[in-house]
Amino acid sequence: MLGGIGIQEILIILLIILVLFGAKKLPELAKGMGKSVKEFKKGMKDLEEDINKEEEDNNDKKKLEG
Repeated sequence: MLGGIGIQEILIILLIILVLFGAKKLPELAKGMGKSVKEFKKGMKDLEEDINKEEEDNNDKKKLEG
């Protein structure tokens, strides 16, 4: 089970998506979601790098002061 969601629930959700968007739109939808996930991961990586750089700068300032 995936976080309390079983196979039957996943199949029902996929069927609803198929009915709402149609078979022709699904590849487009999946491509858009893939791009969104990629951009989100890139943004998180950039944020993590900025935080690490800021921590290093603060540590360097403390060393110079002390």
